[in-house]
Amino acid sequence: MGLYIETRVRADLETLWERTQEPDRHQRWDLRFTEISYLPRAEGEPRRFRYATRVLPFLAVAGTGVSAGERHRAGGDRVSALRFASPHPLSLLAEGSGYWRYVPTPDGVRFLTGYDYRPRWGRPGRLADRLLFRPLMGWATAWSFDRLRLWCERGITPERSRDRWLLEIAARVLLVAVPVLAASLPLGPVSLAAVPLTVLGLAAAVLVPPSSSTPAARRCLRTPPARHREPRLLATLEQP
Repeated sequence: MGLYIETRVRADLETLWERTQEPDRHQRWDLRFTEISYLPRAEGEPRRFRYATRVLPFLAVAGTGVSAGERHRAGGDRVSALRFASPHPLSLLAEGSGYWRYVPTPDGVRFLTGYDYRPRWGRPGRLADRLLFRPLMGWATAWSFDRLRLWCERGITPERSRDRWLLEIAARVLLVAVPVLAASLPLGPVSLAAVPLTVLGLAAAVLVPPSSSTPAARRCLRTPPARHREPRLLATLEQP
């Protein structure tokens, strides 16, 4: 798969399953989606869903998908697979597929995902995807996984962790902005003193690790293990 993200969640498997499989809970922690909802289906049919991402205050890019899950596997792990597609002309993601795997461990759950997609817009779209969009999607997935981990492990709701993260970003920006503004003022010694403060502020903003109560993509594994394959369940799903 094109993208791989993994984290360890020190919580019970049922809690993690519930917060990733129920749309109203999933959309709370996953930065990639603004709205997720199940679509009507007949008995025995795969679960179909609609998703949307708000890119501007009055513009949302939507798509549909089909998913299936296996809760009772011989090894005690669980898996969920999906295929998705978006007809919206502004969506760089034309279609794709992926899976979530839940592997119980002595101290919690090894939670991981692998997914890939086909970008639209031809060669410009492939270039934009490789240089910008795919790295951004990988970061957003990892950041969201850590946000979910904080919710499951420490009871920090997705809304609170988002607010704490925004405050931390603002603090890091101020560490750099205040000395820069002071250096630009014609105040002689004050301006000169602001130069090393700017360097220190920039170093602190970049090097100081994030708070343990705010989400951070760096806490997730982004490289798949050597022996790694997608679940067979994925092959049973048709494109939505």
